Amino acid sequence: MQFQQLRYFVAVAETRHFTRAAERVHVAQPSLSQQIRALERELGAELFRRAPGNVTLTDAGEALLPLARRILADADTARHEVQELAQLRRGRVRLGATPSLCTGLLPEVLRAFHELHPGIQLLVQESGSHDLVRELARGALDLALVVLPLPAPVPALTTVELLREDLVVVSSAAAPAPRRPVRIADLQGQPLVMFRHGYDLRELTVAACRAAGFEPSFTVEGGELDAVLGFVRAGLGMAVVPGMVAARAGRDLRVTALARPGLRRTIALAHRSDVAPPRAARELRRVLLGSPLLRTRHDGGEPGPGAEPAGG
Repeated sequence: MQFQQLRYFVAVAETRHFTRAAERVHVAQPSLSQQIRALERELGAELFRRAPGNVTLTDAGEALLPLARRILADADTARHEVQELAQLRRGRVRLGATPSLCTGLLPEVLRAFHELHPGIQLLVQESGSHDLVRELARGALDLALVVLPLPAPVPALTTVELLREDLVVVSSAAAPAPRRPVRIADLQGQPLVMFRHGYDLRELTVAACRAAGFEPSFTVEGGELDAVLGFVRAGLGMAVVPGMVAARAGRDLRVTALARPGLRRTIALAHRSDVAPPRAARELRRVLLGSPLLRTRHDGGEPGPGAEPAGG
């Protein structure tokens, strides 16, 4: 029994006409009839009652039809899956991420993905969550790593939580050590180095200060992540940053935990739910969701290396 024979059989069963079935499958009618006869001989039963202008299924044909459709559907599915796997040898993924995630999380995850699929081109856009969600909505990105909660509910957007991470305070190692652990209230009147507008970290820090009853004081603001860390190293002030960033900050920065309950941020992987992501994007999603990095680091309130412990 051949797939081609089953395909011809289904075409005749659905059109109830040998000539129209041959036109559907793009084969000469005698060849189609010959293949149907060969299938009947192999099965040992007639599949059609043949009369001029009236082709109907026999009981054997009625029994075979749903099985044949299922076999052909499974074969098409298998062919599609294999072709999609082959596509992982080439293609691209458009990934968005916040700047701190580009620094702290993505390098190791993307290295693992690149080792698995060296032919896939990775296009990374670095921006705040609000901008990334907008780019997802207009189809400019396949996936995005964003900070929850999002500014507003977004239709047709699916988010999967990846990890929750503590924020810490960084200061120059050459400056006097701050109180340990640092309370949000301790930041009142302290010089702070602040990120530019659009950074999720800026919104989190400012909101926490206002919840504590004061407006933060900025000595420098408007910088990107590397610039903010550089300004802190120079002694221009303190900054609130993610633990994964502080862990890579170097010995010239002092890392101090925030007093409980502290500040945490939730990182999620977002994609549109109304559009099927390309195969390469689905594979990167699988790698991200299964990454040991997300299961073992910065989840559960553990400060990064060199951090001063939180008190009660």
